[in-house]
Amino acid sequence: MDMKELRERQKLRTVDVASRIGIGESTVRNWEKGRTIPKLRIDQFNQLLKLYQCNFEDLTQAVEKTNITYGTTSQTQQLEES
Repeated sequence: MDMKELRERQKLRTVDVASRIGIGESTVRNWEKGRTIPKLRIDQFNQLLKLYQCNFEDLTQAVEKTNITYGTTSQTQQLEES
């Protein structure tokens, strides 16, 4: 499952995720296109996990799958270090 699928599984729009976490909608779209990875404050990160009803491992795998799908370099290690 990639980043977009995680969001769609919960029937959320990009604008819903952005407004609930307090980030720009373009940020969510960039995650889903593999342009960037989620770099959030701890409270925002926890909110994202709750919104997507997933755990850290699920999110890490989704980021990796998105990067593979869009041919971007692996940034999962950066996510784990954030």
